[in-house]
Amino acid sequence: MRVLATLLRYDAGRAEVAGLDVAREPRRVRSRIGLTGQYAAVDEGLTGRQNLEMFGRLFHLGNRRARQRAGELLERFDLVEAADKGAKEYSGGMRRRLDLASSMILFPDVLFLDEPTTGLDPRGRGEVWDAVRALVAGGTTVLLTTQYLDEADRLASHITVIDRGRAIADDTPDALKNRVGGDRIEVVAADTEDLAAVARTVDRVAGGGLVVTDASARRVHAQVADRVAALTEVARSLQDDGIAVEDIGLRRPSLDDVFLRLTGHGAEHDTAHGTAHGTAHGTGNRDAREVAAA
Repeated sequence: MRVLATLLRYDAGRAEVAGLDVAREPRRVRSRIGLTGQYAAVDEGLTGRQNLEMFGRLFHLGNRRARQRAGELLERFDLVEAADKGAKEYSGGMRRRLDLASSMILFPDVLFLDEPTTGLDPRGRGEVWDAVRALVAGGTTVLLTTQYLDEADRLASHITVIDRGRAIADDTPDALKNRVGGDRIEVVAADTEDLAAVARTVDRVAGGGLVVTDASARRVHAQVADRVAALTEVARSLQDDGIAVEDIGLRRPSLDDVFLRLTGHGAEHDTAHGTAHGTAHGTGNRDAREVAAA
């Protein structure tokens, strides 16, 4: 991302942003992009409005235009009611939205977001997701990196999976999931002692397909061909055998499944190694993820 934002020169290869070579035309690239780092870069001693006006003046908009642009962005990012409160009083999600607003001062065509929801609670993450979707709907192309696979799935129209610094897959979320296979049946046993029996039942119905058992979660799952018939048969067999279950159902492959299949380990194995980049083009399409996503 630092290479694409012209902050770091690459050792080999070539990179373009908005059709511009980042090494040959760095100034033109900078005029077309916005960048938000992992942590909100706002002055907590200023109000939200003052922060945006300050950025506007730093970008040489002039006092009048800076005030006007600050007002527009406060409304766009739903910060009007908190505009004149100190940024130190903002929640994590509000502070992040203010940070996003500051990166939009000059109407960038492309916005780079480096792990924008790191450290936020679920509510804060949701607020940032809504802001990103609004940016995309408004015509901005967003490329973000994230350690959260569900975030990539929710936001990205295109995903690049990176493991230990190497890009190992690049496609749409649905296409990546299709690599894993079709639907799977998943059973959570009520009692750990019944896990082996549940696995045998699922194995029989799955017809020799790979059966995965997660003892810590008391979960067994396997890919199945006839989803409805498989669910009915497993449920009936477990009931006949008197085996209690906590949950049973059909699940689509997740990006966690994709990451596990591609890398041989889960995304939580080493967040420094596994990442996704997601891209959202300003067309209303979903785009994003550091599995790397664009």
